[in-house]
Amino acid sequence: MPYKPSSSLLTLMRRLSAFSLTPSPAPRHISAEGIALIKRFEGCARLRTDGMVEAYPDPGTGAEPWTIGWGATGHDHVNGGRIGPGTCWTQAECDNRLTQDLIRYATDVTVAIGTAPTSQAQFDALVSFHYNTGAIARATLTQKHLKGDFTGAAREFARWNRAGGRVLKGLVRRRAAEADLYLGAS
Repeated sequence: MPYKPSSSLLTLMRRLSAFSLTPSPAPRHISAEGIALIKRFEGCARLRTDGMVEAYPDPGTGAEPWTIGWGATGHDHVNGGRIGPGTCWTQAECDNRLTQDLIRYATDVTVAIGTAPTSQAQFDALVSFHYNTGAIARATLTQKHLKGDFTGAAREFARWNRAGGRVLKGLVRRRAAEADLYLGAS
């Protein structure tokens, strides 16, 4: 007599077959060119005479979020609490935070773009954009990239040029550099 699975086993098998078993995209990493672009626009500002790097207020708001090193905001991994007035790090601590942040932001971009065809230059530009805006999951830029509309995606960078409600020249320059890198024109 042939084996006949029980109805509960058949139900379980049907439920399991509904799940996608496609693997997550392999982690990607930002290249030296992408890191150089981020460093060029973030700078490592407020170097004190004693060699320490001091936090500064957001250029767009004149206050929150306070920033230190290569654009780090939020949690102060050195002293605890939040980055704010009086926060100071060594250059090595700034460099370490950038490395850790870039791993996280590259992972976010990898998840957002999935298996969409993406050159290294495009990936680097998307990581730089996300590092500065935190908007990779909601940006129209990402949707256009996923559809393969690379020209349209490149035009979207320019829309992200405001901080504190006003257009900042530094953001205009950064978005232009990101768009150039994205299109392979850097």
